Amino acid sequence: MTTVSSATSTSTTSAASSSGTLQLGTTDFLQLLMTQLTNQNPLDPTDPTEFTSQLATYSSLEQQISMNDTLTTMSDNMSSLLTQVQLLASASE
Repeated sequence: MTTVSSATSTSTTSAASSSGTLQLGTTDFLQLLMTQLTNQNPLDPTDPTEFTSQLATYSSLEQQISMNDTLTTMSDNMSSLLTQVQLLASASE
C-alpha cells in the first residue's frame, strides 16, 4: 500500500503544479487503479463489489464534469448572443 500512497501524492503534486488547482484526470485515475491492482495482496484481493462501485462512481463523476463543461459553454454562448442582440437593438433605435 505504500506504493499506492506515493503514487497518489505524485499524481496529486503533478496535477496541482501543472494547472495551479487540484485536478485528477482520466490518466491519473487509471494509473492509481493499475497501482492498486498491481500491489494488492493476492491472498486478500480487493472486493469485486467495492471495485465495481469505485468504477461506477468515477464514471458518474466523469459524466458530471462533461455536463458541467457543456453547460459552461452553452452559458458563454448565450451571454455572447445576448450581448449581440442588445447591440443590434440599441443600433436600430
